[in-house]
Amino acid sequence: METILEATIRDTFGKNEARRTRREGRVPGVLYGAAGNAGRTEAKPIAVEPKALLKILHSESGANTLISLKLAGEGDTRVLVKAYQLDPITHQVLHADFYRIAMDRAIQVTIPVTVKGEPKGVKQQGGILEFIRREIEIECLPADIPEHVEIDVSELMLHQGIRVREIAIDAKWKPLSDPDMMIVHVIAPKAEEVAAPAEVVAAPTVAVEPEVIKKGKKEEDAEAKEEKKK
Repeated sequence: METILEATIRDTFGKNEARRTRREGRVPGVLYGAAGNAGRTEAKPIAVEPKALLKILHSESGANTLISLKLAGEGDTRVLVKAYQLDPITHQVLHADFYRIAMDRAIQVTIPVTVKGEPKGVKQQGGILEFIRREIEIECLPADIPEHVEIDVSELMLHQGIRVREIAIDAKWKPLSDPDMMIVHVIAPKAEEVAAPAEVVAAPTVAVEPEVIKKGKKEEDAEAKEEKKK
C-alpha cells in the first residue's frame, strides 16, 4: 500500500522550533537518509499535517505504509515511518521520524501475525489458543511489504503449535526471525477449581474444635456447682 503525505521544510532543529510547529497545527519531524544523486546522508527537519499522518498510522499497514512524501522544493521521495511519539493523554502525534528508501533495495520490517480458523484442540479438546509472538521480522522490497502474515491454525491439537519455520513463505519476502521461535500454540486450561474442595473441607474442622472445647467447659462448670450444693 502506498499513500501520499505532504511536508514542508522547517527552519531548524530544537525543542523551541518543534513547539512552534505544534502551535501552528503541524507535526514536527525529521527526514533521514541519502538525498539526491550524490548519495549523501542527511537529517532534514520537516513538518507534516497531523490528520494525514494519523490516518496512515491507523491504517492496517500502519508504520509499514509506503509513503510518497511530497516535499516542497524537492519533489516526491519514498519514505517509511521510522519512529513516532504520541501524547499519553490526547494521543496526538508529537513527533515523527521518516527515512528515505530505495525501491530496488530490500529492507527489514516487522509485520503483525494474524490467524484464521479455530483449532481442533480448542473445539474438540477444550484447549486455549495462546499467542507467543504477534509479530515477526521479514526482509523484502519496499513495494512488497505485506500488511500482515496469516497462519492457519485449524489443524492444531492440544499441545501443538506453529513456529516461524512452519509459516507458508511468500516469494516476495523471507522471514528473519528465529526459525524455531514459537508463534502460537494450544494449551490446556488451568485447573482453577482444584483448590476449592480443600478450602471447604478445612473450614468445618477449624470451626468445630472451639465449639467442642466450649461445650466441655460448660459441662465442667455445671458439675462443679452440683458438688458445692452437696
